[in-house]
Amino acid sequence: MSNDEEIGRIDPSTRAILTHWREAVPNDRLAHLVRDAARGLTRALQFRLSEHGVSFGHWVFLRILWERDGLTQRELSIEAGLMEPTTHSAILKMEKLGYLTRRQENGDRKRMQVYLTEHGRTLRDLLVPLAEEVNAKAVIDVPPEDVEVTRRTLLAMIHNLAIDEAEVVDAGLRITPTRDLAVKSA
Repeated sequence: MSNDEEIGRIDPSTRAILTHWREAVPNDRLAHLVRDAARGLTRALQFRLSEHGVSFGHWVFLRILWERDGLTQRELSIEAGLMEPTTHSAILKMEKLGYLTRRQENGDRKRMQVYLTEHGRTLRDLLVPLAEEVNAKAVIDVPPEDVEVTRRTLLAMIHNLAIDEAEVVDAGLRITPTRDLAVKSA
C-alpha cells in the first residue's frame, strides 16, 4: 500500500494534523509536535484498551499502582498529575469495576490507601503488552539510535521544564483555574 493510500485510511482529525505538519507549518514549535505525538500515542492505546473495557484514565492509575500499590488518594493524584477530585472519581469507578479497594491504615479515617485487587493486578499482563505494541508501532522505520536520542532529548526537556516550573512558582506565578478565568472575563 502506498503512503498516500495509507493516509487516506487515517481518521480525518489525524489526517489534518499530518497535513498541518507536512505542509502548513513544517517548522512550527516543538511543543505542538510533542503534543500531537502524545495525542497519537494516547489514541492508539485508547483503541486497544477499549477492547478490554479499560479507559485510558484508569490505565494511568493502574500503571502507577502496579509499581507502588498502597498509595493514598493524594499520593496517587500527585503521581498521575491530576487534581484530587478527578482522582477520587476515578478511584470510586475503579473500585466498582473491581480493580482496586480502599482501606484505612493506622486508624486515620482521612487517610485511605488504595490497593489493587487480584483482578487489578492481573490486568497488568493483559494491558502492558498493548502499550508496548503502541510504542513499537510509533517507531517503525525509526533507527534505534534516533529513538535513543529522542528519548534523551525528551528526558532533558522534562527536566528543564520541571526546573522552570519550580522557578515560576517560586516567583509567585500560579495557573489560574478555568472557572476563575470565566469570572474575570464576565
